[in-house]
Amino acid sequence: MAERRLTPKVLNIALFVALAGVVTLYRLLPVQDYSSGVELGAGAVTDLVVPDGFLNFAIWPAPDLLLCLTLAWVVRRPDLLPAPVIAAYFLFEDLLLLRPPGAWAFVVLMGTEFLRRRTPLLRGAGFWLEYALVTGLMGAMFVAYRALLAIVMVPQAPLDLSFVQLVGTVVVYPVIVALVHFVLNLRKPATGELDGMGQKL
Repeated sequence: MAERRLTPKVLNIALFVALAGVVTLYRLLPVQDYSSGVELGAGAVTDLVVPDGFLNFAIWPAPDLLLCLTLAWVVRRPDLLPAPVIAAYFLFEDLLLLRPPGAWAFVVLMGTEFLRRRTPLLRGAGFWLEYALVTGLMGAMFVAYRALLAIVMVPQAPLDLSFVQLVGTVVVYPVIVALVHFVLNLRKPATGELDGMGQKL
């Protein structure tokens, strides 16, 4: 009986780790010369030379798809994505991307726990309220991470490029939500809804 109850959670954790691995692999590919230095969670930044000015779209950092996926997942089914899994994977990504170990993982963990505690509010809320809350949370995470790096005196990405990535992450969030909803079939449970084992969601 216990094995049956664990199976959906284990499968969803495995799915999250697999999707996160794909995103991380993309970040490690040499598709952008400046990606490792300007990501929202980046910490290893050297002298950044910006060719042709700020309006050169080729150097703009990509949105943080993994952050969008994690937040959208926690909003919909926090029971299927435990906090230790989030902390462990983002710590692993910190090490791979040469960020200060644990800094971005800590900020993400605090952000997801903030959402997890507001599950009853978000369950009955429409998308636009969720979007507004997540947008504000992303902004707070952006400020908190830069403040944390400033306290420990770690070099940071230029503020303008980091802000561009934040805006891009906010803009792409609805797309990730649509994929999570329609492709992965992760939806907010209705009030009082039970799973296949009769457990309250």
